[in-house]
Amino acid sequence: MASLDSFKCRREMTVDGKSYMYFDLKEAEKNGLEGASRLPYTLKVLLENLLRFEDGSTVTKADIEAVAAWTRTGKSSHEIQYRPARVLMQDFTGVPAVVDLAAMRDATKALGGDPKSVNPLVPVDLVIDHSVMVDVFGTADSFKRNVEREYERNGERYKFLKWGASAFDNFRVVPPGTGICHQVNLEYLAQTVWTKEEDGVTYAFPDTLVGTDSHTTMVNGMAVLGWGVGGIEAEAAMLGQPVSMLIPEVIGFKLTGKLPEGATATDLVLMVVQMLRKKGVVGKFVEFYGEGIDNLSLEDAATIANMAPEYGATCGFFPVDNETIGYLAATGRDASRVKLVEQYSKVQGMFRPDRKDEPVYTDTLHLDLASVEPSLAGPKRPQDRVALRDAADEFAKTLDAEFKKLEDGARQVRVEGEQYSVGHGSVVIAAITSCTNTSNPSVMLGAGLVARNAVKRGLKVQPWVKTSLAPGSQVVTDYLLRAGLQDDLDALGFNLVGYGCTTCIGNSGPLPEKISKAIAEGDLVACSVLSGNRNFEGRVNPDVRANYLASPPLVVAYALAGTMNINLTEDPIGYDDNNEPVYLKDIWPTSAEIAEVVRSAVTPDMFASRYADVFKGDEYWQGIESGSGLTYDWPDSTYVANPPFFTGMTTDVTPPADVKDARILGLFGDSITTDHISPAGSIKAASPAGRWLQTHGVEPLDFNSYGARRGHHDVMMRGTFANIRIKNQMVPGVEGGVTIHHPSSEQMSIYDAAMKYAEESRPLVVFGGKEYGTGSSRDWAAKGTRLLGVRAVITESFERIHRSNLIGMGVLPLVFKDGQSWSSLGLKGDETVTLDGVSAITPRADVKAVITSSDGTQKSVTLRAAIDTENELDYFRNGGILHYVLRQRAAA
Repeated sequence: MASLDSFKCRREMTVDGKSYMYFDLKEAEKNGLEGASRLPYTLKVLLENLLRFEDGSTVTKADIEAVAAWTRTGKSSHEIQYRPARVLMQDFTGVPAVVDLAAMRDATKALGGDPKSVNPLVPVDLVIDHSVMVDVFGTADSFKRNVEREYERNGERYKFLKWGASAFDNFRVVPPGTGICHQVNLEYLAQTVWTKEEDGVTYAFPDTLVGTDSHTTMVNGMAVLGWGVGGIEAEAAMLGQPVSMLIPEVIGFKLTGKLPEGATATDLVLMVVQMLRKKGVVGKFVEFYGEGIDNLSLEDAATIANMAPEYGATCGFFPVDNETIGYLAATGRDASRVKLVEQYSKVQGMFRPDRKDEPVYTDTLHLDLASVEPSLAGPKRPQDRVALRDAADEFAKTLDAEFKKLEDGARQVRVEGEQYSVGHGSVVIAAITSCTNTSNPSVMLGAGLVARNAVKRGLKVQPWVKTSLAPGSQVVTDYLLRAGLQDDLDALGFNLVGYGCTTCIGNSGPLPEKISKAIAEGDLVACSVLSGNRNFEGRVNPDVRANYLASPPLVVAYALAGTMNINLTEDPIGYDDNNEPVYLKDIWPTSAEIAEVVRSAVTPDMFASRYADVFKGDEYWQGIESGSGLTYDWPDSTYVANPPFFTGMTTDVTPPADVKDARILGLFGDSITTDHISPAGSIKAASPAGRWLQTHGVEPLDFNSYGARRGHHDVMMRGTFANIRIKNQMVPGVEGGVTIHHPSSEQMSIYDAAMKYAEESRPLVVFGGKEYGTGSSRDWAAKGTRLLGVRAVITESFERIHRSNLIGMGVLPLVFKDGQSWSSLGLKGDETVTLDGVSAITPRADVKAVITSSDGTQKSVTLRAAIDTENELDYFRNGGILHYVLRQRAAA
């Protein structure tokens, strides 16, 4: 690697008879890089990256020194250019990314460049895991029938991805039915220490990545630094663009003690999420340390790391330790690689047990693991933790405060043709799902033991509950079968439905029609309990308004209870065949019982067998004819289409113009998620996207989901701001994607209003509150915003990824100053907004907004541009990051 090596630290090590070149942090410190040894582990990874890529241009000696100097204050405003080793994708975000790459090849050709120049320069793995739906459940053939339906729905998408795997270098596709991308990453793809051959030399360096799913952070649990980015930013990374970032603050999270009896890793992570959200760590690194880590498995650490997006951090990192080494060996990694990881980490001062002093952190907080208790989180935010003992009381409060239903809280609606009723608080979905928990054998086998004990006592799942089991890898099935617990789960309706995200991403599938009808007739607040990481409103299922995150064992428990209106710590969960009460404590396994089953049921041969031919796929995948060619022959499809992002583009850069007399498309409150902006779930027949699909011959039964149709801009721009639960305060009291067009004062869908404004050549702005864009790393939340004609989004604060995505699509993110908000300004939505100085904007510069009311009065407000770096400014001035890269490729 052609590093300038200003600190003369290029060294060689030999492991298992093989030589590796590396950049030695200890030697760099000896040679003038003072402070390097006191850095947090995460910043050591960044420091090594800069040492390896020092070229005097994108990475300078001053950049390297700035990282080491961070230890003086724990903060820095210095911008660096970071290059991750690889990129991870899932199919919901991966399809539009590959669509963009294919479109960029077309555009490069049109601009006179070489289409082949649009090609990944780093390894890219795309795991198809987001498309399987729970159409069929509770039967022995649920998995088979769901897979068949998956291929029927997604054949066009899969054909396109298979073409991509052959057309692009460094691009691999893990076929459907294998597992969830983060669990496949944890169990197989990630190496902790990466290697690369260059000019006959093998270099060793920390495994790093960015991913097009926000939960890419899961692999932080095995000391792999990675985080979620938008698809457009990931595409740029694939094409050789560095990730531009400020040297982050690092929050140290000290863990002491040991989890008490009855508490799980899920309960722990829900407490961590609550604490860190309260602390405020958006845009910061979080690093875990302390002796409490010794009492956690690597899978426990991965559970905590997985939910970094929920606690708002860029990452949640655990350094290399003996548990890391043991896990790599236990999951079938090559023995020489395991030795390399241990030796490299120790040499670099990255091996936790060897470190005697605590790193320097920006700030710290502490959790005694002994204080963790069984918990849930809900009804619509992961940070809203509720102790299990308080869950029933808290739901009653929510029924009153959130849903205004307390007066008829006892309402029951008889289910048509059945001898039972459902009411407020009925649990109609109980899903063991999501990478967060299905990667952890202790909670998965714990759920199986709860099921076994329940079956022995004669308990049954309530008939209105839709149950499902969707593991994150096939290994889970192997160890459940070896432990003899799958039969017990099957007996309660937790049959295998697929290997993928399912309910957590919104692919819960429809409820039985008679259940759905009863919920609608009674206007009931029905509930779901899922072992996921996201419970935002409108995400899980359109019939379900309250969603609770819980451990897999608690998912089974709530399926048995069938309601949130029960205190599981005191009330009977059911009655046995002798009509004797059965309590949760009667069927809950001890920690020792769970540990014993884990030891006996989880073995290295399972991982070796399942991942031996991971890219081959099943007979359905092998039967797809994908075609070949340097550019894609775009078919007449409602799933993939050549997007209009590069239409009319030239090699010359035209700076963005000031925004004059823009209309307001929406006024939104706090915690607007990317699910609100660009939903992933079901498509309503009467929605703009539904109407478009029907005019193109697609029946509602075959709509699939927004997530599955992200390869087609005509669907996705119509789905922008189309979440059924989004509340535009321009239309008070109304849920869904509607707005008021001005000056006509006509109420219509946000899409229809945007198109009407486009006909009038009227630019648009959107206003939001705090934490705008929280949630998934969903690039269509920015792409759709751009295609609707929105020039700027003005909020009190942004979540990290969505802010970056907006810039990546040429949309200006602006932040109120001095505690102002659209609400404090008294905006109603009939105003016009002028933004001066956009054409000459600089990072973090003030931008003047002149807001003119319908009566002609004006207010002048100073906003701050949420563009942090010069690189981001370049992307914005080019109209987006892909336009920037495309111009570079065309000029090469």
